[in-house]
Amino acid sequence: MEDVEIRRFEPGDRDWLVAAHQDHYARAEGFDETFGVLVGEILDAFLAGHDPERERGWIAWRGERRLGSIFCVGLDEETAKLRLFLLTDAARGKGLGKRLLATCMDFARARGYRHMKLWTHESHRAAGALYAKTGWRLASSEPVVSFGQPLVEQHWDIDL
Repeated sequence: MEDVEIRRFEPGDRDWLVAAHQDHYARAEGFDETFGVLVGEILDAFLAGHDPERERGWIAWRGERRLGSIFCVGLDEETAKLRLFLLTDAARGKGLGKRLLATCMDFARARGYRHMKLWTHESHRAAGALYAKTGWRLASSEPVVSFGQPLVEQHWDIDL
């Protein structure tokens, strides 16, 4: 995937990113419409008030086609949160996830964050394997009902 460019998230990416998350997780895991609403709220808050020096989003592109996303947002002075990590089906299994994750973590380190956290679900096995392979630790796991589905929520963290 060397022909893929990783660009900064722009406001014009918002609607695609909401739809891509909603469509993928509805199809793959049966998530209801509340998931798309949550993604929209996260993006709206980011657009309304993120600190561009310490928070950033990226979209992976091949030509005119978006392939994925990842975001780094601040939780506090020392801790960043990884958010909205997504790859389209066509982009999976080709190393792009590793590139996006490295982009996000390198940005966090360069901005002085000492730790990162993320929230995901156990069913996202490929992402969990990537996190474990790159040094992230599973901090907690608990059964929940979210987005109309019984899930196992996970929290991961890493020291940078």
